[in-house]
Amino acid sequence: MKHLQDFLFIEAVMRAGSIRKAAEDMNITASALNRRINRFEEDFGSEIFERLPRGVRLNPAGELLIQHIRAQRSDLTRVQSQVADLSGERRGHVSIACSQALLPYFLPDQIAKYRRDHPGVTFGVNVRDRVQAEQELSTFSSDIALVFEPRVLVDFEVIAAISQPIYVVMRRSHALAGRPTLRLRDCLAHPHVAPNPNYAIRVLLDIAAKKSTSSIVSPIAEAESFDFMRHYVLHENALCFQFPIGLNVQDHPDLVAAPLDPRDVAPGNLLLGQLRGRALPVASAKFVQQLSQALELQAF
Repeated sequence: MKHLQDFLFIEAVMRAGSIRKAAEDMNITASALNRRINRFEEDFGSEIFERLPRGVRLNPAGELLIQHIRAQRSDLTRVQSQVADLSGERRGHVSIACSQALLPYFLPDQIAKYRRDHPGVTFGVNVRDRVQAEQELSTFSSDIALVFEPRVLVDFEVIAAISQPIYVVMRRSHALAGRPTLRLRDCLAHPHVAPNPNYAIRVLLDIAAKKSTSSIVSPIAEAESFDFMRHYVLHENALCFQFPIGLNVQDHPDLVAAPLDPRDVAPGNLLLGQLRGRALPVASAKFVQQLSQALELQAF
């Protein structure tokens, strides 16, 4: 607790990459901030910043210290949440790193449901790709992650997992509309839009296409927004690809959707997870329990 303010200063300098810039951001003088950092390093027994010609950066000792700072802050938040629970009134903040597919329907419904019982809890929802989500867990920037196909999984503790086939979205008037399932080669023969290779859907499509000599993913437009892709097919007679948890064609009466044949494209795996070994604050832990139960109803 003694060094909490010092920790804030250290993180500010780390983010700014410069004592002068961090001082401006925190509205103090650069000399005062530099003295504070020097005094902390003396108490700590080691320098934590490498002084460069145009700024500073954390040295290995500083990297270890930052991890300690984040872990201590997480533990303090967890204890505060437990103390709030003693009074029977749950409080706290839940930070979530998630794939875009969770934004339109699933997470709004789940957060609203949770807050009906616990209005003192606030939420932070951040769209992150698979790599970013795992990084946020490891730096305590997010409590939980809900993402498709995480790449590393070294520090990712899987709490729940469900399978999600890829659906093809199209106009009702499209030549492929009305079929119960669709073959990938037929879809790729038509104009299509697709996410860039950072997204799980594109990875799965590219893997499947490489197995076929007659198919290639060649989108007429690439995008990071699934909303854009879904709306684009209303303007041109094209196809797009989405996971069903983020899809509700009833919102768009001119659209229909059908799954890709699993013989062609493997389903995606949606994983709910947290940093391995971390004890979550009460509010986050209880929300994870709710999400786990809700995901069971989304499984195919």
